[in-house]
Amino acid sequence: MDKYTDFATVYDILMEHIPYDEWADYIENILKQHGIDKGLILELGCGTGTMTRIMADRGYDMIGIDMSEDMLSLARQRSEGKEDGILYLCQDMREFELYGTIAAVFCVCDTINYMLSSEDLSKVFGLVANYLDPGGLFIFDMDTVYLYEEVLGDSTNIMNHEAGDFVWENSFYPDEMINEVNLTLFLKQENSLYRKHEETHVRRAYSVDTLKRLLDEAGLDMLGAYHELTDEEPRNVSERIYIVARERHQVNKLYLDNN
Repeated sequence: MDKYTDFATVYDILMEHIPYDEWADYIENILKQHGIDKGLILELGCGTGTMTRIMADRGYDMIGIDMSEDMLSLARQRSEGKEDGILYLCQDMREFELYGTIAAVFCVCDTINYMLSSEDLSKVFGLVANYLDPGGLFIFDMDTVYLYEEVLGDSTNIMNHEAGDFVWENSFYPDEMINEVNLTLFLKQENSLYRKHEETHVRRAYSVDTLKRLLDEAGLDMLGAYHELTDEEPRNVSERIYIVARERHQVNKLYLDNN
């Protein structure tokens, strides 16, 4: 999980294809359908803060949590000079702490897939339920088994950019539903030199039934699972799905027990 060192410097380049505004439209629409058109919102795994800033621009009070200080450093730089009021916290999403409850939580860009065990997922879901207002929403996306097995599989992808060359080597382990990516960065330096950086990213896919069970155990009711950016059920060829869950009006909030 402690990745994104040199990767932080090129993260936004690698994410240039991401339709952040479409993602924000989708999330905002879900929030407003449930009467959340203002209030305090948390983004888990905010990275360099692109989605956090977009949602802040749309009038929400934002908190962004990420475990990479390198990522958050870039996020803070990009908020300099803006009156967006974003609070960035360097925390592990399995152990995050807030000062009170919030209206909603969202987590995008397959961040939840980095939780490699049901125990880790349960920790995240439990904390989300703990800090949500009564009836608050939790929205997150997940890569699917179809993406890892049929689309990425055991493949190698190369990206050439003025900042350097980037190589992804994908491996899929069906028994564990694990996608492993060995990432090699060749970062351009002065005098036509390159600096090599290597790291490995591991993600796991989960069935909708497993997600529903773990959400239920955490005190969250799953309202639906959807094909990416639609209100339709997941398809056999869905590469990304969205899950929408709601806090079940839990009485004994953990953070209150600590006060």
